[in-house]
Amino acid sequence: MRVIKIGWLIYAVTYLGFALAKSPWHIWLLYGIYGVYYATTEGVAKSLVAHLVEERYRGSAFGLYNASLGLLALPASTIGGFLWDKVNPSATFYFGSACALLAVVLITVFKIEE
Repeated sequence: MRVIKIGWLIYAVTYLGFALAKSPWHIWLLYGIYGVYYATTEGVAKSLVAHLVEERYRGSAFGLYNASLGLLALPASTIGGFLWDKVNPSATFYFGSACALLAVVLITVFKIEE
């Protein structure tokens, strides 16, 4: 779980950087760091699903996990687009950063462990 927390903290800092970026080279650097976040968390999140669920339910758990990601992409994109359009582009990244920090807090408070 520590790896997921570190990854989500990298995500939060990267999105904060996107919100504050003033130059194109900032964006390029942040995309590289975003890649580190993605590489850090993608496999570990799937491993967490495998460890939290009994073997006989793993297929259903992975289906539910992936369906959840897909279904939540629509409201996330809608919120992001609304913030970008109605507030300002930086607000989208501040919101993403805050959500990542909230996720770290929640998995810590609820003591979700592998």
